[in-house]
Amino acid sequence: MEVKKIYTLRNGVEMPGVGFGTWKAKDGEDAFNSIISAIEAGYRHIDTATLYKNEASVGKAVRECGLKREELFVTSKVWNKARGYEKTKAAFEKTLNIMGLDYLDLYLIHWPAIPLQFEDWNDINLGTWKAMTELYKGGRIRAIGTANFYPKHLESLMETEVQPMVNQIEYHPGYLQQEVVDYCQANGIVVQGWSPLGNGAVLGNEFLAEMAAKYDKSVAQICLRFAAQNGVVPLPKSVTPSRIASNLDIYNFEISDEDMKAIAAMPETGFSGWNPNEIDF
Repeated sequence: MEVKKIYTLRNGVEMPGVGFGTWKAKDGEDAFNSIISAIEAGYRHIDTATLYKNEASVGKAVRECGLKREELFVTSKVWNKARGYEKTKAAFEKTLNIMGLDYLDLYLIHWPAIPLQFEDWNDINLGTWKAMTELYKGGRIRAIGTANFYPKHLESLMETEVQPMVNQIEYHPGYLQQEVVDYCQANGIVVQGWSPLGNGAVLGNEFLAEMAAKYDKSVAQICLRFAAQNGVVPLPKSVTPSRIASNLDIYNFEISDEDMKAIAAMPETGFSGWNPNEIDF
């Protein structure tokens, strides 16, 4: 199966097929240096969020890495406490100001408002989406999408003027959320996978270690290639330059159909425990 190095979103915007995740990268030298290492290794897709509290370092790295701004694809996300029309607009302006950037390539709703917490959950999501749509149409964001949305959270957004272009979900061997992936891919939404290494839990998995030995690759490379062959854009994170580089080196081998099915059949492994229908944050 041919694996895409570049995905074309529904509006024609191009997004690199592997991104660099920055969750838990501490603001300051840690985050800055890891992003510079990633860019030097060849990453052109950087993912952050207001929640990560490292947007300043991400922005600094983007500005100072030596590449033109348009050569990089930069994502951030609006946090739960800033959902809703007015709050989302203010949150976006704050993010751009902190990052020192003129625009974002992708802006996501980090988590859906849900019935467990809000009677008007759908209205909250639609209000957030309206703000993002206006920012998108105004040229402040090149693409907009969601994170951790199930089909029932996406349905009303799919009926709006500008449909979601990306949905970023937890995705790794041992936790595939196949129903969500199938819905998105059937509806023109590109799926990104956060925690593609299963929160680190899959790295010591015996079955995946055997698979890695078979292909003469690391377990991490098997996990990332597995995502890529399933049409999911993985967002690996690391602060170690050698691992940062090897995580991008997934285009020179192919996992067989039989082995893909075997990996897909793994029991639940490495799940974060965060179910979008049950979150309380």
